[in-house]
Amino acid sequence: MPYTVHQAKTHLSRLLKEAEAGKEVIVTRGKKPVAKLVPVQASASRKELAGAYAKGAFWDDGAFDPMTDEELIQSGFGLVLDAPLVPAPEKPSRK
Repeated sequence: MPYTVHQAKTHLSRLLKEAEAGKEVIVTRGKKPVAKLVPVQASASRKELAGAYAKGAFWDDGAFDPMTDEELIQSGFGLVLDAPLVPAPEKPSRK
């Protein structure tokens, strides 16, 4: 059911309860819909996250492997491949 901005301001607590119950709450300005109140999805518990970690959902076996030349180029680090090694400057000798 649509509610005007004035109704929404006046009855915000009731509209939030309706949204939490799964009802569609539309707020209109005149006849034009401008907002929809929806319930926030519950976040995952620590236990669920730990279970996902144990299943390997967050781990890539090759995450720390060295990159190939092609991967370096695609990542924008190709200049490292062509860079000549620069010798350290020589210290002046004391005579």
